Amino acid sequence: MATIFFLPFFLSLIFLPSTNAGYWPPSPGYYPSTKFRSMSFYQGFKNLWGPNHQNVDNNGINMWLDRNSGSGFKSVKPFRSGYFGASIKLQPGYTAGVITAFYLSNNEAHPGFHDEVDIEFLGTTFGKPYTLQTNVYIRGSGDGKIVGREMKFHLWFDPTKNFHHYAILWSPREIIFLVDDVPIRRYARKSVATFPLRPMWLYGSIWDASSWATEDGKYKVDYRYQPFYGKFTNFKASGCTAYSSRWCHPVSVSSYQSGGLSRQQRQAMNWVRSRYLVYDYCMDSKRDHSLTPECWR
Repeated sequence: MATIFFLPFFLSLIFLPSTNAGYWPPSPGYYPSTKFRSMSFYQGFKNLWGPNHQNVDNNGINMWLDRNSGSGFKSVKPFRSGYFGASIKLQPGYTAGVITAFYLSNNEAHPGFHDEVDIEFLGTTFGKPYTLQTNVYIRGSGDGKIVGREMKFHLWFDPTKNFHHYAILWSPREIIFLVDDVPIRRYARKSVATFPLRPMWLYGSIWDASSWATEDGKYKVDYRYQPFYGKFTNFKASGCTAYSSRWCHPVSVSSYQSGGLSRQQRQAMNWVRSRYLVYDYCMDSKRDHSLTPECWR
């Protein structure tokens, strides 16, 4: 009788989903979000589009998408390196096709030939977890020739319950993506051809990406569930602007001022990757890896 009850329980432990709440990463040992000063929305940003789909208070902004429009904002200054973070809370329920994004780009300065570093939350269907997509573009556009460098993760928490802090560190030698101060991805500069070096602005947006956002476009935005909200607060944008002296030193997200990650940070990152990474472009056999030489160098 004991075996009859033990076996199903044992199997349930084996097949727990990777997004099961309660499996938290080990401490990274260093918390960069505490090292940079927060700013209000109007200290650092301005409306880019959809002003009637924004609600701004002193510290943050709520944006929404409905069948009429989405919304977006943009930093008032371009940067050439820095730490860029925001605390974000996502819409629960059915959000298929909806993208909530926080990213760096110079698309307006270099249309058709721009650089971009993305944190994107891909909308989902009932009962399925959000996917956080990180991406890096170098001198490309949406003209069919763009080469994305996507890595996708599930999260170890429900991003609709509370605000969590998401950040990008961009320096001349590396890009590091962080969630609640835990590094989840490091993209190193291995060549000038595969790394963004031109000044970029910081953006946030919410918009309809039904053609690809959820399971490669299988599920579309369903406006019966509108409006879809994205809430941003606790903004941080510290580093060298495009107007800074050439003596301005890039910031770091570790105790090493020269950059990189500590051993403890690397251990935390590897823990997340081993449990929550769901797509890595370098591991995709369908990709033409001659276009992504950083995968094999």
